[in-house]
Amino acid sequence: MTHTVLVTGIGGNVGQGILRNIRAAFPDVRRVGTDIRDVTAGHHFCHAAYRVPYCYEPGFDLRIAEICRQEQVHLIIPGTDFEVVTLGELTATLPTVLGSPPDVARVFVDKLQTFEEFRSRRIAFAPSCVPSEYFGQFESVIVKPREGRGSRGIYFNPPDPAAFDDTHLVQEFIIGREITTAFYVTRTGGLHGHITFERELASGTTERCAVTTAFDDLVRPLVEAVVDGFDIRGPCNIQSIVTAKGDIVPFEVNCRYSGTNSIRSQFGFADVWWGLEEFLLHRAPSDWTLQPGAAVRVLVDIIYPGRELGAIEAGSDDSYIF
Repeated sequence: MTHTVLVTGIGGNVGQGILRNIRAAFPDVRRVGTDIRDVTAGHHFCHAAYRVPYCYEPGFDLRIAEICRQEQVHLIIPGTDFEVVTLGELTATLPTVLGSPPDVARVFVDKLQTFEEFRSRRIAFAPSCVPSEYFGQFESVIVKPREGRGSRGIYFNPPDPAAFDDTHLVQEFIIGREITTAFYVTRTGGLHGHITFERELASGTTERCAVTTAFDDLVRPLVEAVVDGFDIRGPCNIQSIVTAKGDIVPFEVNCRYSGTNSIRSQFGFADVWWGLEEFLLHRAPSDWTLQPGAAVRVLVDIIYPGRELGAIEAGSDDSYIF
């Protein structure tokens, strides 16, 4: 039987990385994608693709259910934070959703709640508060949406942080080296491993990164504390700052596959592959060995000869990457 996997948010680098990983490791799996736009770069990696509303808009649940029936979907992989929550809440009417329970994922969607939950478990996190409770307690600050997506709407040291409404978060701006740590938790709750990149960002996404084990003595206990403290299943990642004193301070958690999933699979940490092994094929995730290396992202073009933009379909045989 041919399996079909639905990947959401295929217009972003997360969804496109997931699709490329599936294509590489499971070429017989049929790939279906969804996005809020008619045409995305992710169409190139799908056999079929559909436009859907935002997951918090009316009709999303019916549209996703319709696509799953039409395409005979066996597994759904959310590509955005909000969809991990929404799709997780619809499991009674949908195929299996790869990810953590919605109540857990909801904690990490709200950055203030993440801070509060970490503090209650005595896990380090960048000091944070809502603007109405900010009275100058941080020397340097970042103001960001509490439920922001990507790096949009971020302000560094604005003149009056308290002027923002409480849908925002005021967070201490900690100087240091930025790292991102991805980890995978099996369906039975065991930590299958982690990988850390030291990275540079461009427009909110990783542009250059390198595998590092320099901070493992501190990263490993942090990851273990998070796994012990929250009922995480499948992929998750922690973004942190390494201070000049050598402390690691997390400032954000994403309870989903992150945008470096296509990179880290090339260094042994194949968390998309493990997700399909567990949630689709019902077998234990493969053993793995960390490989050293670095990656630089490059901009490419997908060419559709003789097509108008509105006429592009998923899986077009005549499209090519240049």
